[in-house]
This record gives sequence, C-alpha cells and structure tokens, in this order.
Amino acid sequence: MDASWEEYGWERLGNVAGRRRLPGWDATAALVAGTEGALLYDTGSTLREGAELRTRAEGLLGRRVTHIALSHPHFDHVLGTAAFAGAEVYGAVGTRDLLGRCAEELRADAVRHGVSEHDATVATDVLVAPRHEVSGERTLDLGGGLQVLLANVGPGHSGHDLAVLVPGSPVVVLCGDLVEESGEPQAGPDAVPARWPAALDRLLSLGGEEALYVPGHGAVVDAAFVRAQRDRLAARFGVS
Repeated sequence: MDASWEEYGWERLGNVAGRRRLPGWDATAALVAGTEGALLYDTGSTLREGAELRTRAEGLLGRRVTHIALSHPHFDHVLGTAAFAGAEVYGAVGTRDLLGRCAEELRADAVRHGVSEHDATVATDVLVAPRHEVSGERTLDLGGGLQVLLANVGPGHSGHDLAVLVPGSPVVVLCGDLVEESGEPQAGPDAVPARWPAALDRLLSLGGEEALYVPGHGAVVDAAFVRAQRDRLAARFGVS
C-alpha cells in the first residue's frame, strides 16, 4: 500500500484504518487494512455509493475488499453491499433473516429518506444478507498480525448492532449508530431503548479511555463523549 489514505479520500484513523463520511446522511464507512485481508464496515445507501467505496478502497490498497461487517440493518449502511462481489459478509445474529424478509421495507425507507426510486429498487433487488453471524464476539485475522474483533454489543439503536474493535495505538472502535455525533441518537421502531445504555457500556469496556470512537454519523469522538451520550440516553428512556 504505497498511496496515502488521504489521496483516496479516506480520513485516516491510526495506522491501519480510515473512514469516509458519505454524503446525504453523513454516514460512516470505515476500512481496515491488513497485509492479506481488508475489512469494510458498512457499504453505503446505494449500489453507486458501494461502487465508489470499492474504487477508493482498491485504489488505496491495490487489492480487493475481502470482508464486510454491517453495523446494523438500516438502508444507509447496507444497500451498497452487492458492489463487493466475493467478500465475506458479517452481521449481528438475526441480521440475515431480517434482510432476507424485509427488502421491501428497506426500499421504502430509503425512498422515504430521499434515495431515488430507481436506486433503491436496484439495490434491494440484489440485497446481500450476511453469510456469517456474530452472536458474541468473533476475531478476524487480516494478516500482518492484525486481528480485529467483531462484537455483537446490542441491541440498542437497532435489534442487531455490531461493533468492530481495531487494535493499535490508538485503539479504534467502530460504533455504528449506537453513537452519533452529528445529531441526537435516532430511536426508530426497531430500537431497544432499555438495552442501549448497556450497549454503550460494552463499547467503553472494549475500547477503554484512550480509544477513538467512530460514530455512525458525525466526527470521531472520545470516551467522555460516549459516556455522556450513554447518560443522556439513560435519562431519556428512564433506564439506569
């Protein structure tokens, strides 16, 4: 990997990771690069976004994305997955079944939020559900001694929240929409408010005080931000 992260439009996060803030909803897609494998965390809201992410990842790495982890099954995080043919796809347990039966709901939600009818239909017609599901924790070896941890820390923002811990200095925690910086956390019909604060406690226990926490939307934050958001959610939903 001779090119710089910034040259291909990635915001660098530590030594082996970077992320892009996608237009429209400011959703994060993150890339983790080992010497043999590359993991993409979330794939965007359309096949067009997925294809752009693939181009930028392959331009940086000189090779393809081998693994995809889906933070949760909302349209702005999963509809670009089909652009990554051959990648092994991971999600929290239950995500496979949900995506298998809710493609029309995802399509309608995407259109309701401003995705064109055409783009939403094309993406959901080839919707990719995870082949691998994580019920607790799972480690992926990306080569060169880089082992990333996939952790099913939810439910919270959704019924199926998957975080990724990237070791290094600093440690990077990819949080999905369990953490949001650019607005208040969104609690839709599939949120599990009573469990959300505990999910953030789990993120903090994984990353520790010095980690970079990468939200599903917005700027990178620290442990103090995550803890404050956890406390606001607990107060908002009346849980401890």
